[in-house]
Amino acid sequence: MTEIKKPAKTLDCIGLYCPQPLFQARENIDQINEGEILEVLADDPAAEEDLKRFAKRTGHKILLFEKSGNVLRFLIEKNER
Repeated sequence: MTEIKKPAKTLDCIGLYCPQPLFQARENIDQINEGEILEVLADDPAAEEDLKRFAKRTGHKILLFEKSGNVLRFLIEKNER
């Protein structure tokens, strides 16, 4: 298994509901450099589908998605559009 780099930025969206985690992820991924990782924490069930669709549509890569209880954790690598 390859080692995942440490996130350049962590975005805590716990307690925020659709569409806030998506909006904040979009805003924050623009603030990091290509190849860096944005970690997103959310507890809104809609965030899973929203963020996966966002990454696919924008060409960014989800390196990790995991659920721990009701907390969703994403590691999204920024790719050049």
